[in-house]
Formats: sequence, C-alpha cells, structure tokens
Amino acid sequence: MTKLGIVIVMACAGAGSQLFAGDSASAPPILVELFTSEGCSSCPPADALLQKMDASQPIPGADLIVLSEHVDYWNHDGWKDPYSSSLLTDRQSAYCRALRVSDPYTPQIIVDGIGELRPSDPQQTGQLLQKAEAAPKLSLRIVAATVEDTTPPVLRGRVEMNGNSGEHSADVYVAVALNHAESQVLRGENSGRHLTHVAVVESLKKIGTLENGKSFGQDFQMKLKRGTDPANIRIIAFVQESGPGRVLGSVLQKTPFK
Repeated sequence: MTKLGIVIVMACAGAGSQLFAGDSASAPPILVELFTSEGCSSCPPADALLQKMDASQPIPGADLIVLSEHVDYWNHDGWKDPYSSSLLTDRQSAYCRALRVSDPYTPQIIVDGIGELRPSDPQQTGQLLQKAEAAPKLSLRIVAATVEDTTPPVLRGRVEMNGNSGEHSADVYVAVALNHAESQVLRGENSGRHLTHVAVVESLKKIGTLENGKSFGQDFQMKLKRGTDPANIRIIAFVQESGPGRVLGSVLQKTPFK
C-alpha cells in the first residue's frame, strides 16, 4: 500500500464505528471522483488509492462508489492519455468553480460533490467522509441492463427512483466505466511505467431531471467504444444538484449483464 493509501485508511479507521456505524445491507453510498491523468507523475499513488478504496471498502457502514475521470490537459506534455476526455476536464472545471478552487489540478478527489478530500490530512478526511455518510440519500436502482452484440456494442438499461420527498430537483446521470484498465506509458512524466486504474469513465451522460415531488424512471442507451469487453464494465447512476452540486444518491451495477 502507498503512503497515501495508509494515510486514508488510518483516517477512516481513526474515525471509528461511531462515525461510520450502520447496517451494511443498507449502507449509504458515497460517490468518490478522482480526476487524474497518465501524464501526471503525482497521479499513480492516487490511482492506487482509488483501487484500494474500491477493493477494500475501508469505511464500515458506507458503500464507496468510485470513478476515475481522466482529464486531457496533460496530453500536450508528451503522452496522450488514452482514457482522457475533454468532457471530464469540463466537469472538473465546473467543480472548481462551484467549490471556489482557483485552478484544476491532478490528482483531485471530490467526495459526493461537497468537497475535496485531502488524504494527507486524516482529520479533514474523516470529517468529509462523515459528512457524506450522514447526509440523507435518495435510493436509485438500475434495472434491465443489457449489452447488445452490435458493432459497436450498445448498452441499454433503465434508472428508477421511488418516493422523491419533494425537496429536490436535480440531474440524473449514467456513467459507463471500465472495471480495470492499464497502460504502458512510453513518454511524458510517467515514461517507462506500467499504470493500472479502476472504474475508468468511458462515457458520462445526463439522462433526465428529477422533479420535485415525483418519482423517476428513464430508459437509457449508450454506445460502448469499439473493442470494449462487456465483462469489463460497470454502470454508475447518480443524482446531483446542478452546479455541479451535492450528490443526492448513487448506485453501482457491475457485470455480468444479460
């Protein structure tokens, strides 16, 4: 485990069950977004941390749903990140404006849209994760997810939510992410390194709006990139206040799909 990983696991453990107590069968989800790049030499430890968080789920009573979002502004420094997207760069820039961060940077970790996680500060880490865990969450579900054997493959499914309390109007998103991705970096700051990633966002799409006092149900379809193995994808749906603002609920479905 990296030093960065040790710090966050210690922070979570230090918070203890008093902060994160709960029934694992109904564990509240916490969306953890890592903005990263294969062109950034500071990013591999954060990539490893995200993998550790996804695999070990270090917070009792909460379900960490992770996303690795590769930005493209490092691509001019010798290595074009094959997983990078201008859409994700725009998403990070919007977060920086909403959170009053002067400039985008990598690695940057956003928790439930409410703040930046600083793994080097265990107290801040514990407080932010406690705040995210304690916030009321809307319950989403992904149903009827299938991958059609076309060229390219098409993912179809539906996102549903019952019983909106009437207090929220927000956007509903679906992300398709690779369970596992890797690269042998040939140039740039990470030249010569073999990098691995988890939950790498390949596409992110707004599928609808959750209206005050109403339930939600919306079909979606998303083309997968050519060569994508349907056994290597996961679907993440989440509801988020515009801005982007607070994440009100999220859900993860991994393969196999029908």
